[in-house]
Amino acid sequence: MRGYRYLRSTGSLGKIVEVKSSLTTQPLKAQGNPSTFGHEAIDCSKEKIVRQYLLLRIGGVNLNRALLFSLGKKGGTVAFPLPREWREVIASHGFRVDNKKCAILWWGYICALFLYGVAQYIKIASSGLFSIFKGCPEPRRHAYFENLGLENLPKASRETDRENLFSWYLHLRGEPAELDEIRHGVSKAEQVLVDGVSVLPQQGPFPSKWSFHQLAAYCTRGFVAISAAAFEILRGEWWEALLLNQSALLTLVDVLPKHYLAKEYLFHNSTWMYRPLWTYEAARQGAKIIFYFYSTNSQGFKTSAGYPILNYGWESMTWPNYLVWDEYQADFVRRAVGASANIQIVGPIPFQCSPHQMPEVHAGAVAIFDVTPHRDSHYQTLGQEMEFYTPDVSLPFLQDICDAAEKRRVTILWKRKRNVGRMAHPRYRHLGDRLAAKNHVTILDPQTSAAQVIERCAAVISMPYTSTALIARELGKPTAYYDPLSSLQRDDRAAHGIKIIQGRQELAKWMEEHLSSANTSDLIHA
Repeated sequence: MRGYRYLRSTGSLGKIVEVKSSLTTQPLKAQGNPSTFGHEAIDCSKEKIVRQYLLLRIGGVNLNRALLFSLGKKGGTVAFPLPREWREVIASHGFRVDNKKCAILWWGYICALFLYGVAQYIKIASSGLFSIFKGCPEPRRHAYFENLGLENLPKASRETDRENLFSWYLHLRGEPAELDEIRHGVSKAEQVLVDGVSVLPQQGPFPSKWSFHQLAAYCTRGFVAISAAAFEILRGEWWEALLLNQSALLTLVDVLPKHYLAKEYLFHNSTWMYRPLWTYEAARQGAKIIFYFYSTNSQGFKTSAGYPILNYGWESMTWPNYLVWDEYQADFVRRAVGASANIQIVGPIPFQCSPHQMPEVHAGAVAIFDVTPHRDSHYQTLGQEMEFYTPDVSLPFLQDICDAAEKRRVTILWKRKRNVGRMAHPRYRHLGDRLAAKNHVTILDPQTSAAQVIERCAAVISMPYTSTALIARELGKPTAYYDPLSSLQRDDRAAHGIKIIQGRQELAKWMEEHLSSANTSDLIHA
């Protein structure tokens, strides 16, 4: 936190962003031998795959903490597991780097990943052996959704008749879908039926049905990969060991029959920077690899000085297919990976299925969607260049809207983005308690579907630049972003063409224009 205060006092809050951007684009000297990188399906730069994986594994919040710590302690240095090239990049940005400590930590980290890779090979081989004796059924034609949670799945008792991620996907595919099943990795989920297609869990991206021949081939190739990675470590080269756990899945795709693979594998934008190694072989065998955006808030804020650099990781992407909401997001992808990106504009993508029923509310209600400010001890580790998602903005955002609604006798439906518990800033929690006591404010469970809320209300006000404003526009509802401190640029492309209203006067005028007296004559709360 002292390091953060130092950056703020020197007007250098963008320093962390600059470092991370440099790590995203700075090539490494990784080469790699035939055990992993010589695979015929790998049509991407071997160095870029390594860089992607490093950004995923060590380029996140923990690296931010190490950089801030070096600034907050007198004579402080960066001591973090970093390859030599990254240490040089960080030093070039003015940080003092303890190269000896970094090198020791780095090789300890590489050895740990090597052991993790060995464990992955053993785990997958054991699962394959178990499947032989268990007698698993032959896989049917299916698609696979990676990295979902229970909140993304329709429930067996309800929601299957409502638009959800899977019904959206089947509609996108068109009729007939030519799929028997849709699978995902949420092991605790029940099997449900969506538009006549079974949606069911599967442990990992591949069906667990093996033969003795496939098991023998997997173990043989695994032994070669493990031996090669160990030999490379002894030679002082680390990239094979770094990706050994990823090559375990690549080897699995190699030995399984082609028809075991899904027709399509879908990844969402929570894991944007790294494309798994096995997807290259899956694509070569005919599977379609799709990257889809469930949200649009991926860019920094435009300032009077112009647009910021792209957030870390985006420029390293190598996905073959992108599904985006609109042309603004398509432009963002092109700026990140190049004009040749294969992009399909599909409109808003539903992602959350609500386990909660909506309360009965008046048709003239206004939905507000904010971003919960975190405690300073957490927020400051995020390395944000512009201080916007803080109590200084969040509190007037909520207070101004609730005050304006109360004057017009308008019911407020307040849906927070997610429940972060005690991680929420104390000032924000205190305001939430005060607003919850007001008759015209209904606080909804964060797990409630945003689309479900928007359908029930007359207008929507969102904190810049959350995706709910675009969902409201798609559903034909009056929608706007509210900037209480007038700190944003009205022509910011991150707004996706949504109107930005600034200050209390503009807020009152917007409400006057979009909420008729007929809709606001009663005050009803749940």
